[in-house]
Amino acid sequence: MAEPVFPVNNIDRWLPQTQCTRCGYPRCQAYAEAVAKGEADINQCPPGGEVTIQALAKLLGVAAKPLNPVYGEHQPRARAVIEEALCIGCRKCIDACPVDAIVGARKLMHTVIDNECTGCELCLPPCPVDCITMVPVAGHAGEPWREYSRAEADRWRERTRQRLARLSRRKQEYLDARKQERSRQIKAEIRAAVARVKAKKQSNQAKQGRP
Repeated sequence: MAEPVFPVNNIDRWLPQTQCTRCGYPRCQAYAEAVAKGEADINQCPPGGEVTIQALAKLLGVAAKPLNPVYGEHQPRARAVIEEALCIGCRKCIDACPVDAIVGARKLMHTVIDNECTGCELCLPPCPVDCITMVPVAGHAGEPWREYSRAEADRWRERTRQRLARLSRRKQEYLDARKQERSRQIKAEIRAAVARVKAKKQSNQAKQGRP
């Protein structure tokens, strides 16, 4: 695997952290790592658009180029809104949200935390009742991006990190629990096997009239 040529964090800083996966990578950090290794181009981030392309071109010392249409077009910022009357509480949108911007409990209505929604649209495909729509975010002027502020990007990056860490802990806890359960099963099977051997031995001794 190729080693990073440029500092990943410097590249990641110029991604708006929407975690939308449109670049072809599962999160912004992964795209930054690919760019640093020369495995991905600088023009694959539709949310970052021209600002991100120009910044990465300057950072990496390469020529800027237009946004690659294969990865989509730069669009005005929007946020998800759940029509709560239709929500069935299935949690599929919660599981899909990369920044934990959706809250709710199973079989109860969910809602989106407006300020934390990145507009990634990842919650739309898994919704079985199509109760989520994207609405424009009006009157927002960010810096350095037109639609996103540096503070928002930093917050979304941290929320993504915390979510991934939580999921990793849960996975490890699940694996540990499975391992412990399997260990208990093996011990129980061994005890049962030993008991059967002892019982058979005692039965044979009784048949032979030995004490």
